[in-house]
Amino acid sequence: MEGCTPVWAAEISGLTPYEIQQAAQLLASARKALILTGRGADQNARGVDTTLAYINLALALGADFGTLTGQANGQGAPEMGLKADQLPGYRSLEDPSDRLAVARVWGIEPEQLPGKGYSAFEILQAIARGEIQGMLVMGANPIPSSPHSDWVRDALARMEHLVVIDPFLSETARHARVVLPGALWVEEDGTTTNLEGRVVLRRAVHRPPIGARGDLEILRDLAVGLGAGQYFRYTNPREVYDELRLATRGAKADYYGITWERLEAGEEVFWPCPSENRPGTPRPFAQGFPQADGRAHFIPTPFRPSAEEPDGRYPLYLTTGRVLYHYLTGNHTRRLKRLIKKYPEPLLEVHPETAQRLGLAEGGLAVVRSRRARACYRVRYNPKIRPDTLFVPFHWEGERAINRLINPALDPSCGMPEFKVAAVDLAPFTQPETVATAADQEVSCTTL
Repeated sequence: MEGCTPVWAAEISGLTPYEIQQAAQLLASARKALILTGRGADQNARGVDTTLAYINLALALGADFGTLTGQANGQGAPEMGLKADQLPGYRSLEDPSDRLAVARVWGIEPEQLPGKGYSAFEILQAIARGEIQGMLVMGANPIPSSPHSDWVRDALARMEHLVVIDPFLSETARHARVVLPGALWVEEDGTTTNLEGRVVLRRAVHRPPIGARGDLEILRDLAVGLGAGQYFRYTNPREVYDELRLATRGAKADYYGITWERLEAGEEVFWPCPSENRPGTPRPFAQGFPQADGRAHFIPTPFRPSAEEPDGRYPLYLTTGRVLYHYLTGNHTRRLKRLIKKYPEPLLEVHPETAQRLGLAEGGLAVVRSRRARACYRVRYNPKIRPDTLFVPFHWEGERAINRLINPALDPSCGMPEFKVAAVDLAPFTQPETVATAADQEVSCTTL
């Protein structure tokens, strides 16, 4: 903490030393405090350090801490083993005992399980190197949702086999060799798990349209076609969930005692729950922390600057995020007229002082340039944003995808890209650029 004074922090944050002191006093004097972080805290190349710093703060205050995910099941999905370094229940692919436990449930030998794989963006880098020639994408849209999107699009175009399962034809699906129409989440039974570790049963409210199929049905048939049908005999989501209970038994996220019957009865059960007669664990660290002394430990997190800082050529910060009316890459929400009417196109938010200094009129067009790409957006004044920072939402595809400009630097601990910080230049529109209308039709900026 030496040297971490309010004056030092003010130079980094854009706040005043007085505001930082006021925030510290407010937190320290609170009888109860809860620190919640959004995705911006972890969606950068210092995300692990940033989250650890918040946890250190919560420990110092005796406060609670939670991180809000970007999707309804953002907590539960990794617990299924969907990350390339994990097995169900946060078991490790590199731990022999974890590999043996899951292999027994699946009826295979531990040697048949793969080793630790790549993070999401590292997979794209491997595709660009020619190491991966085939990929199955389920309900994701990695072209506009990845940094340096133009480079990602070119990499995927060189693949021999790209198969996409999606209810709608996304930008990524338009580049696939095969598209399998999938079902929406409201058309399938299943479970979600929130940030508390609370498991909730989710029932389908509508049948998929003719031609679309549920994820389980598609995966089962793919397994049969690939010669692994004997390992994928499930006929309904409940059978899959029962296997999950067995695969996570004894793991950090232990679902074993959270039966389908308990969920159907409306019980609110939190993992870990090792047996059916246990109520679950709403407060997992109430009896101590997983350290030898049972106490929580502070983890030093020295400050590191962003992977790309503003300079003379690119003097401004660019950050991205969400708006109320759209979701993720907008592949669903941009098809709803009422939502498009509320927010028809991505807007470039800029501080009025910065806009006036650069000659940008509100509602006019401006060009944002980074070291990777350029894009054209309408200007919206926002007096609450920092004068050295621009904001653009990430819910659009094609030429309007702001992630085209984003730096693909990765967090060394987890491989998360630097989504929230890029150095950019900003100027009024003065020459023919390409921008897209709300109908996704590319037109010249001069005609808008």
